[in-house]
Amino acid sequence: MKVVTFGEIMLRLAPAGYLRFTQAESFGAVYGGGEANVSVSLANYGLESAFVTKLPKHEIGQSAVNSLRKYGVDTSMIVRGGDRVGIYFNEKGASQRPSKVIYDRAHSAISEASPSDFDWDAIFEGVDWFHFTGITPALNPTVADICLDACRAAKAHGVTISCDLNFRKKLWTREQAKETMTKLCEYVDVCISNEEDAHDVFGIDAENTDIAGGKLNHEGYKSVARQLAEKFGFTKVAITLRSSISANDNDWAALLYDVASGEYCFSKSYHMHIVDRVGGGDSFGGGLIYACLNGYSTQDAVEFAVAASCLKHSIEGDFNMVSVDEVKALAGGNGTGRIQR
Repeated sequence: MKVVTFGEIMLRLAPAGYLRFTQAESFGAVYGGGEANVSVSLANYGLESAFVTKLPKHEIGQSAVNSLRKYGVDTSMIVRGGDRVGIYFNEKGASQRPSKVIYDRAHSAISEASPSDFDWDAIFEGVDWFHFTGITPALNPTVADICLDACRAAKAHGVTISCDLNFRKKLWTREQAKETMTKLCEYVDVCISNEEDAHDVFGIDAENTDIAGGKLNHEGYKSVARQLAEKFGFTKVAITLRSSISANDNDWAALLYDVASGEYCFSKSYHMHIVDRVGGGDSFGGGLIYACLNGYSTQDAVEFAVAASCLKHSIEGDFNMVSVDEVKALAGGNGTGRIQR
């Protein structure tokens, strides 16, 4: 089984530990990005996983490629060209101080890519699944058009398409997101969202839910999933449910709605003490794609995806460095964290 993802991989620069930007005298460097994170998860699970983007030919671009290759991601379809790799700065929050992200991604190679850079018919030959997020079309209208080309080609090749809405207000407005994502979601089979994305992109709300106060109403989320499916004809809708107690402590669960069976399956909830939350949603997406491709039941699929994401919150960096067996162990109830000897 082969999965292709398309998006931007960036250089992440972060102060050590919980230092603020203004305190830092050095920055740790790793690579990551929404769709790239999904590709690494799937490669770690043993699937054939390819990432498509555009990166400069210089050493920093090559370092980004190498960061994927060492985990087994197929980088053969990455287009080389352009001048720079996008950067984001990440300040880790603590207690009641939230994390902060500052982007420096203007004029990155992928943001200046053209539709002619990508031969989607060749890319989707023999592919089973295509994944992208709402972050990629938010880069600019040209990249949004490239995403649309990809979706059309994927659909022509009979490829299942998933999308994580991932609204980023620093990249575009709600109005821009709604217009663009409405066009793209016509091609999507499996939609991943959270309560904020559904509201910000499509104006769909979960009733009787207080996000800030951590109060979740299951019937409201079932309504959100149903509305999304009815609007676009999705076959499955996943809604991630995060209750934020503080920057360090969150409760984490999800709902998966399977349209054909009419099943609404909620996962168990995990109380997480967070090491690094960046990539948490992407690790959920990777887990869900793996579970769907392997024929998991609706309940088992959401349990696997949530457990995978829970584990990611304990790992530094963007990538989720866990195996299928580790995810299954947690999903099966082994969450004590006791040392393995």
